[in-house]
Amino acid sequence: MIRSMTGFGRGEESDGMRNFSVEIKTVNHRYNEIVIKMPKHLLHLEEKVKKHIKKFISRGRVEVYISVEYLDDTTIDVNVNIPLAMAYKRGMESILNELKIEDDVKLSHLMTLPEIVKTERKDTDEDVVWNCLSKALDVALENVMKMRTVEGVALKKDIVSQLNNLEILIGEIEKRAPLVVLEYKEKLKDRVAKLIDEGSDLDEERLNYEVVLFADKSDINEEVVRFKSHISQFIQSLELTDPVGRKLDFLIQEMNREINTIGSKANDLEIINNVVNIKSQLEKIREQVQNVE
Repeated sequence: MIRSMTGFGRGEESDGMRNFSVEIKTVNHRYNEIVIKMPKHLLHLEEKVKKHIKKFISRGRVEVYISVEYLDDTTIDVNVNIPLAMAYKRGMESILNELKIEDDVKLSHLMTLPEIVKTERKDTDEDVVWNCLSKALDVALENVMKMRTVEGVALKKDIVSQLNNLEILIGEIEKRAPLVVLEYKEKLKDRVAKLIDEGSDLDEERLNYEVVLFADKSDINEEVVRFKSHISQFIQSLELTDPVGRKLDFLIQEMNREINTIGSKANDLEIINNVVNIKSQLEKIREQVQNVE
């Protein structure tokens, strides 16, 4: 069953000390691109998150948003940079003295300056943190995969409908091809008969030679067989559980190649009209395949 590359999922998990919230949005992309936005103090877990996501998603752009709310203040450290505060104070007093401004350097002034007070999390036990985060991640991934699967069902239904149209159109081309040669022979025979003198005999051998040349140049049997084979492979691929987006891309390219060859060989308006219709159907399928994982 094919899956779409479009999906959204959200998951939460709490262990009493922290509450993780994970949101995942996926869209179509040629490769597997994972972009993660998470708190700086948890960046050491980024590769673990990517590796975990790749177990479920093999193609598409994956945007992950991770936030954490701490429920216990024992996980917070407050660090004061005393040397930096003293340096700031000396600098501010120097400005006051140089400019002869009568004022005092107060704590409220220092607290507005950067890097003096820092709050940090005590998430030193990586396994404990990952245990909580991974559970929220799993819930979000489960919801994403459900949506991608539902979207995949709709994609498959539309693609199968388009493939059925292709089978009908290529079947019409296959039936029409032998008649083209016969009609060419009759037209050529009539044209030659009008050009030669009434008393002259029609050179059947030469006529048949020209018809054989035409039949050889306009023979599309191999292209039709390959085209029908590609349709069959396409339908079979839609039933596979593994990601097949790239394979379907390749099959679309091959079908376009075959139908272009058929169009270049065709010397018949009806076949050319069907070629145009097939190329239109292939473009519709190609657009849908762009969103298949």
